[in-house]
Amino acid sequence: QVQLVESGGGLVQPGGSLRLSCAVSGSINGINIMGWHRQAPGKQRELVATITSGGTPNYADSVKGRFTISRDNARNTVYLQMNSLKPDDTAVYYCKARRYFTDYWGQGTQVTVSS
Repeated sequence: QVQLVESGGGLVQPGGSLRLSCAVSGSINGINIMGWHRQAPGKQRELVATITSGGTPNYADSVKGRFTISRDNARNTVYLQMNSLKPDDTAVYYCKARRYFTDYWGQGTQVTVSS
């Protein structure tokens, strides 16, 4: 089993920044892809960014140039640096880990962008 715990969400004004963290524990051997997804009220969950075990990132078009995903393998932690936040970024953000062919999810952290 893999456990994921997100932190770092909150309320921020448009144009502001937040950094989300995802602490990974349990059976971490075999985890290849880590990622962040989000779900806004009334909308489907969508991919935000992923990063491979080798450090290759991938981003949704809506966040390219504003968000940066990174991972610290020594700390078993994945980060999402979010800059130039917009009201449309408001959502619950979920961390996901893929271990072999199984996906594990965190409980989510709320991000609200509002003035």
